[in-house]
Amino acid sequence: MIESTPIFEAVISVIAVLLTYKVIPYIKSKTTTEQQARMKMWAHIGVNAAEQIYSGKKTGKLKKSYVEDFLAAQGFHLDEAVQNALIESEVHQLWENIEEDV
Repeated sequence: MIESTPIFEAVISVIAVLLTYKVIPYIKSKTTTEQQARMKMWAHIGVNAAEQIYSGKKTGKLKKSYVEDFLAAQGFHLDEAVQNALIESEVHQLWENIEEDV
């Protein structure tokens, strides 16, 4: 039987990269540099918190929901595609940092 985890991780990484290249320029065109920095900072904090709070398999939806609620609580009410790209970008960065530490 084929191990699907590496395939799943690769697909998620590709999707994150594609969304980042399409959506991040859009975000930059609609926000100031300070707003972008705050948005990225809160997304980073939210993603890391979700990773700490929820562990185990099949917790992705819980983590994403947590980050969405967290961003909304910080005053960021983003378009779904923008929010997804922001979250996926932070998750991708988190996994890159984890792989570098290993």
